[in-house]
Amino acid sequence: MDFWTDFAGFALKSFWIAAMIAIVVVVPIIFGARAQRRREEDVKVTSLDDRFDLMEAQIRMATDSVKDAKAFLKARKRAAKLRDDTAKRVYLVAFKGDPLASGHEAFARKITAALVAARPGKDEIVVSIASPGGLVSAYGLMAAQMQRVRRAGVELTACVDQVAASGGYMMAVAANRIVAAPFAVVGSIGVVAQVPNVSRLLKKIDVDYEEMTSGAHKRPISMLAPITDEGREHFKHKLEETHVAFKDFVRENRPALNVDDVGDGDYWYATDALKLGLIDAIATSDEYLMSHRGKARLFAIDAPEKKTLMKVLFGRLGEAGARMLGG
Repeated sequence: MDFWTDFAGFALKSFWIAAMIAIVVVVPIIFGARAQRRREEDVKVTSLDDRFDLMEAQIRMATDSVKDAKAFLKARKRAAKLRDDTAKRVYLVAFKGDPLASGHEAFARKITAALVAARPGKDEIVVSIASPGGLVSAYGLMAAQMQRVRRAGVELTACVDQVAASGGYMMAVAANRIVAAPFAVVGSIGVVAQVPNVSRLLKKIDVDYEEMTSGAHKRPISMLAPITDEGREHFKHKLEETHVAFKDFVRENRPALNVDDVGDGDYWYATDALKLGLIDAIATSDEYLMSHRGKARLFAIDAPEKKTLMKVLFGRLGEAGARMLGG
């Protein structure tokens, strides 16, 4: 009897110790995760007018005098107070993409924030795009986020400083206009799929592999099983269907563009893209924003993204792809 009493006491103590450890360790993790989610949901709005004014004041201070710089800032503040509230507002949203478009959640929050504030028919949202493209489903979602702006009746401009190819260009065509820097890369209206196959290697090292599916086209192409002619043709048919859908999307959003001439997967620098109708104007995003200074109120909308190993990795791969496209 004493044995069972001691055992019960030991078990009860062990339970309480485990419970205390759980409270000390798990609870902070839970609250930390919630705090992280709250931080990720935060949206930061910055006045670009103030940023540009401070830059100019610093230059005036260095080239003229401190007195001149202070007078300039006071004049700008007075002008801002006198500015009519009905003046146009321009909201800048940036997107730097990787093959998975892993920043899609932050981008959606930024677009939502801009739409909450933007007045249809009066204001403008400028999306700065830097992406060589990626998964069709991922960039289809990104393009749909862009279309939300058009459906809301808010003017939308896509700015490309370096690259908006494939899925990146799919995003851009959803805008009312596309503005690109002279050597920015745009286009690549095509679809690609690369499937490595190691079936011969498995056979060589005497490894059997069997794959069972419940549908004739459940997995036409496999990395481990031999690729059949039927499977290859079905897969190519799906790629062609996706390509047709991509071209139809471009045609729908840029009806003046001859998609048959540019929909072969090739890409162009902006100077040539302008002649073909792929973009509407040559300018950097900074130049475009500065052209609105003094005429409209300028804001930048940002939202933090959770940095993951995969995002960092694909970000590096995306940069390498952009460098390859740029020669």
